[in-house]
Amino acid sequence: MSSDIQSGENATATQPEKATILVVDDTPENIDVLRGVLKSIYTVRVAINGEQALQRCFSDKAPDLILLDIMMPGMDGYEVCRRLKADPRTEGIPVIFVTAMNETHDEVLGFEMGAVDYISKPITPAIVHARVETHLKLRSAYRFIRDTFGRYLSEEIVDSLIDSPHGLKLGGEKRDVTVLMADLRGFTSIGERLPAETVVDMINIYLAEMTEVIQKYLGTIDEIIGDAVLAIFGAPIQREDDATRAVRCAVEMQLAMGAVNRIYQQKGYPKVQMGIGVNSGAAIVGNIGSKKRSKYAVVGRVVNTTSRIESYTVGGQILISEATRNACDVLLRIDNELQVMPKGITEEMTIYDVGGVYGDEELLLPDKRDEPFIALSNPVDVSVSLLEGKFARERFAGKILALNAAVFDMQVEQECPLLSSLKLTLADASDLYVKVIRQISDDPLHVHVCITYIPAEAEILVSRLLAENALS
Repeated sequence: MSSDIQSGENATATQPEKATILVVDDTPENIDVLRGVLKSIYTVRVAINGEQALQRCFSDKAPDLILLDIMMPGMDGYEVCRRLKADPRTEGIPVIFVTAMNETHDEVLGFEMGAVDYISKPITPAIVHARVETHLKLRSAYRFIRDTFGRYLSEEIVDSLIDSPHGLKLGGEKRDVTVLMADLRGFTSIGERLPAETVVDMINIYLAEMTEVIQKYLGTIDEIIGDAVLAIFGAPIQREDDATRAVRCAVEMQLAMGAVNRIYQQKGYPKVQMGIGVNSGAAIVGNIGSKKRSKYAVVGRVVNTTSRIESYTVGGQILISEATRNACDVLLRIDNELQVMPKGITEEMTIYDVGGVYGDEELLLPDKRDEPFIALSNPVDVSVSLLEGKFARERFAGKILALNAAVFDMQVEQECPLLSSLKLTLADASDLYVKVIRQISDDPLHVHVCITYIPAEAEILVSRLLAENALS
């Protein structure tokens, strides 16, 4: 007996919630007829005039569909429909007019107000059921499309695909955009040391935070490749403040890394840092691909240059091009500027280390302070490899002469270009990754490098060196 009751409870719990139909009519007999036709399948709510109908619709529990009379005292059905369609909260609710006004011009006016269908009085129950069911299914399908594609595309692109008959047409146009690229420092090495499910969870936590910020600033996420994110500002909709919003977005993304790392700490995951590059310029944007597989994308040198700029960053840093700086209509906090020659670029370019955005809505990263070095009484020998992309070249010798928690003062046997990435192998065979941030001298070759990724065992060694030499 108890198992039968339990089975019945489970069946009830899994039953889908009934759709809610709002019947709006000033005649009690008409309301009773429609309620009698619908109540066995739907939850039926009632409003006896236009004002009451709007109150019902703007409540926390809005109806899924409205059956609306036209001829009512005070506010007529046309005006009710017009107001519903003018409000973002209710514009998506299907409205079916149920009326004796069935002349052609009446129907045309109803459709112009935003109604999806007409049912003539006196009603036929089968027609009421058929049309209500059809428009509820259409609304459900529309929601499914928005929810599904909204996980992969920006809201603006989804709107373009749904609303425009040419939304999927291949082709592009040239326009000025600002491109933002973000990447986690050293995440490839982290991924090699952790279980696959942990790596995926870490990426999902990170992307959840970053996606919220990018969408807040009206950016379009063009690509997600592992832990890297490419976002466009200026497509599909171009705005005058695209560059400013991109830089503000970058600052808030760096600030959001605090929340990401707090979640990682709670789950026992290692902390991570992110670098961001931002660049502005002309690009081709649009639907690219084939009839079977296409995507909304941005193509052009501006994207490649953004990638190069991002590759120069260390954790917690935002580097922007001169084009982006010039396009911003607010004062930026510039912490440093660098002259670089990215691969594929024929002329040296200036990039800027951004620490925040001033103005009415000030948004700033913590001030960067140079922490003093602690000299090592016994320099630490390391094996150094210059990295090209993800690949290490031949090894050469180096020594860590002094250090703080984030930067090493090193002597190296071979030249290490400014902003190049290095892999350091310690005596216990543990690896850590650094970026050259300052060239001190050529003879001997002497550089400062900033840590971009350090595993737990190497972090223990650095902490021990700091503690031992601070006391000496």
